[in-house]
Amino acid sequence: MINFSQFGNDLYTGRRSIDFIGRQRRWYTFSGILIVLALVGMFARGLNFGIEFSGGSEFRLTGVSDTSNYEDKAKAAVSEAGMGGNVLASVIGGATVRVQTEAAGEHNEAAKAALAKAFNVDQTTVSASLIGPSWGQSVSQKAVQALITFLLLVALVMAIYFRTWKMAVAGLVALLHDLIITVGIYALFGFEITPASMIGFLTILGYSLYDTVVVFDKVRENTADAIGSRRFSYVQAANLAVNQTLVRSINTTVVALLPIFAILMVGVTKLGPGTLLDLSLALFVGIAVGAYSSIFIATPLLVDLRRGEPALQELAKHAAKVQAKDEALVTPAGAKIADAEVSGRHTGVIADAPVDDVDSLGRPVHKWAATGPRNQPKRPPRSRR
Repeated sequence: MINFSQFGNDLYTGRRSIDFIGRQRRWYTFSGILIVLALVGMFARGLNFGIEFSGGSEFRLTGVSDTSNYEDKAKAAVSEAGMGGNVLASVIGGATVRVQTEAAGEHNEAAKAALAKAFNVDQTTVSASLIGPSWGQSVSQKAVQALITFLLLVALVMAIYFRTWKMAVAGLVALLHDLIITVGIYALFGFEITPASMIGFLTILGYSLYDTVVVFDKVRENTADAIGSRRFSYVQAANLAVNQTLVRSINTTVVALLPIFAILMVGVTKLGPGTLLDLSLALFVGIAVGAYSSIFIATPLLVDLRRGEPALQELAKHAAKVQAKDEALVTPAGAKIADAEVSGRHTGVIADAPVDDVDSLGRPVHKWAATGPRNQPKRPPRSRR
């Protein structure tokens, strides 16, 4: 059985390492496939906008005792009333049927009577409302304006905080990656987009950004240590940062998804379509995609953007020389010195050597290092004769 606590500790200290940066082409290819599928869904199949965006009539029948074959009953009743177009029917709360159609106009009363007859309820229990598309269009415009403002502020804040525009670019690309894939999933599966879904789309951007900033902050910390010690490269520092934050990102995502999944299941099985279901669905899909992009897209892209900087290239050459020397060293017990890739403060680790303690800087003190001649207590100087 896997000890996840030990596994996470090994990733943080560098005893184990997953090569996220070296395999970035795999992650880019996988994301590229998802984006292509998302774009195909959006432009070939199209988005399923709710009645708030397209406009139309909505009928609600309360106290329905038999909801079996509700879709067929609703379509037959609407057709009997002399109306055409798409008919969307759903069950809400187990005893209420919602039917959405094109604007009923003069067929409004006929549609109410036909629906009441089809579901065997009194016509007075059938409510009808006309929804115009202007409100949904206004929500869409405000959402687009909020998205543009959000992205500009994010780029500015990240550029100032991390002191490099390349981190801002990598973060924005990850955000757009999450948004395109999330909307594409809605298009491919035909999920209805409502104003609550739009709110959910904007909310997931904040979550994705939060996770990305945590990883980037660790990258910055490790980079500063790498430049100070000059014992490992920027690529190694960035890869270590992703490993160190991997377990934290997974735990945070799981903790966030569990209650959202519970709400989603309640909405699907008990409540039916509505604001709660629309919002929880957008959050569930977006948070899962955002966790993926923070780990597999944002940091590898950042490394690719900064790889060509002269200072980082010179650091990589110097680190390679130092690590080559370390590998050539052999301890009395025959154990080679491993790559200095443990952390920003660690300067070298004996491969597979047991750790007895750590020093004040958090560096591991190994058995051979602790018992070597350099660590023996010094003899007092001889008195002069």
